Amino acid sequence: MKETQGAASGLVRLTFLVQNLYADVGRDCDLTAAQAQMLCSLADRSIGMAELSGMLCLERSSLTGLVDRAQQRGLVVRENDPHDRRAVKVTLTPEGSKALHRFNDELTERLDKLLADLPATERDRFAKTLNRVIAEAPAVSGH
Repeated sequence: MKETQGAASGLVRLTFLVQNLYADVGRDCDLTAAQAQMLCSLADRSIGMAELSGMLCLERSSLTGLVDRAQQRGLVVRENDPHDRRAVKVTLTPEGSKALHRFNDELTERLDKLLADLPATERDRFAKTLNRVIAEAPAVSGH
């Protein structure tokens, strides 16, 4: 039981560490955490507003404001869904894609530094364990 509590506590602390790092890198890239999360969600695809709302756990009115601000900065565009005239999809612009890649590169570099002092075998075991936990975890929903 003690090991489980220790692992759970470690995961909570790791979550805070990663969230703070995510926000720091976002600020360095002139993105809010919400904007960075949205750009990551839009990588390589267009997403409808309703689906994006669910993915980001945001009310539609909050998402509308987030998309409005990103669109004003030239990071995303809204496009009519060719399959549903009432639906709108959000897509990264070339500028948004560039911002996403910069954010991803800087975040990856900073996360890699967290593990740099671990021996390669421990890093590999940690990565395998994380992948297993993620693969076996039930879907998490904010709703």
